[in-house]
Amino acid sequence: MTNNRLVLSTAASKEEASKIAHALVERGLAACVNIIPQVASVYRWQGKVEEGQELLLLIKTSADKFEGVSSAILELHSYEVPECISFAIDNGSPDYLKWMAESLE
Repeated sequence: MTNNRLVLSTAASKEEASKIAHALVERGLAACVNIIPQVASVYRWQGKVEEGQELLLLIKTSADKFEGVSSAILELHSYEVPECISFAIDNGSPDYLKWMAESLE
């Protein structure tokens, strides 16, 4: 097991996704953020089933940076309850994992 984490979040627009991604990398909270466009989301909000188009953010970070990532997403996001889910990265390319660690120092 590594200290590395993959955090998922979504954004309502390309501008919002880019703003969050740049802030996370610039603040040293993420080594990399991939922005995947045109994700169809079906979810329950305020008692109703909703459907919308979003962008998915794949945020590469570490366990000790997660609280900062979560706080930044809450600060920068337009949603009342933005998605921020963390998964452990159990294994990966040694060179990539090394680069991640160096990028987060």
